[in-house]
Amino acid sequence: MALSLQGLLRRGTQPILGVDVSASNVKLVELVPGGKTGMRLERYAIEPIERGAIVDGNVEKPEAVADALLRAIRRTGTKTRLAAMALPSSAVIAKRITLPAGLHEEDYELQVENEASQYIPFSIDEVNLDFQILGPAAQSDEDVEVLLAASRKEKVEDRVAIAEMAGLKPVVIDVEPFAARTSIDHVTRFLPNQGEGMILAVFDVGQSTTNLTVVLNGQTVFERDQTFGGSQLTQDIVRLYGLTLEEAELKKKSGDLPDNYASELLTPFVEQGATEVARSLQFFFTSTPFTRVDRIFLAGGCAVTAGLAEAVAERTQVPTEIMSPFQGMEVAGGIRERQLRLDAPALMVGCGLAMRRFDV
Repeated sequence: MALSLQGLLRRGTQPILGVDVSASNVKLVELVPGGKTGMRLERYAIEPIERGAIVDGNVEKPEAVADALLRAIRRTGTKTRLAAMALPSSAVIAKRITLPAGLHEEDYELQVENEASQYIPFSIDEVNLDFQILGPAAQSDEDVEVLLAASRKEKVEDRVAIAEMAGLKPVVIDVEPFAARTSIDHVTRFLPNQGEGMILAVFDVGQSTTNLTVVLNGQTVFERDQTFGGSQLTQDIVRLYGLTLEEAELKKKSGDLPDNYASELLTPFVEQGATEVARSLQFFFTSTPFTRVDRIFLAGGCAVTAGLAEAVAERTQVPTEIMSPFQGMEVAGGIRERQLRLDAPALMVGCGLAMRRFDV
């Protein structure tokens, strides 16, 4: 599912860049129509951001973020200048509401605005507001379920300013979890029977937080965040080997570390990660009517940590795989597939944003 914020959405088939801005880097993804398949990954880039430029989802140093985005644009050589971006969920108020079915678009807009005033702790004039009709309401055939989303205009304007400083024109502002769900839904189509009836647990393991999304038949049935991520391993490397954070991050990715790295740091980190995943699943089972998970997907920059997928599968006894949002897509000849396998799990949001070109 994708959701835009009013005033920025322009649907269509024009080329568009998916631009995902996180605390540590800018990720750029461009998809084009494929020859044999629906989509082709044409180009992508991941560029680091100066530490402290993004803090808790807030843009503290817009020039530094724009500089990283500009490097990504130049590195890919893209000529596309339209962009889809996303806000973190912390910057967005999202609510499901029930409205009468069969209204005109303008009537829905008025109803949503009236409903939104109950949930938004500031003036409607200060927000970008949008909605999406999800489908018939469970309680009544005469009603529909509607998702409304609102964000302070300044949050949207911060993202717009970054894009414009890098020479881009933002035409979509999405919400990160919704963009990620677009990628998850794409991957689900390649499961047996298109994933129908399967309970899928997607763990997005980032720098400091792991986000769990459980999906069943195209619906999110559970979400949970927990404090666990790759920065813990980076900090351990800094402490044990006396490196800077930047050096530790580079050596962690390249594997250029002393022989005792695996036993002293990597193995305990992987075991902790598997424990955290098992703990989240247990919380899911005790908080919902569900008693099983059919498959675990690992996404995010830490998904490719050596041994993590195997440890999770062993601990949970659930089939586990690393998720690539580009499954079933063609890949442009200039992209190194080995590097893409390492980078793909971190591109869930960027890919979901780039899919907005196809109005999925």
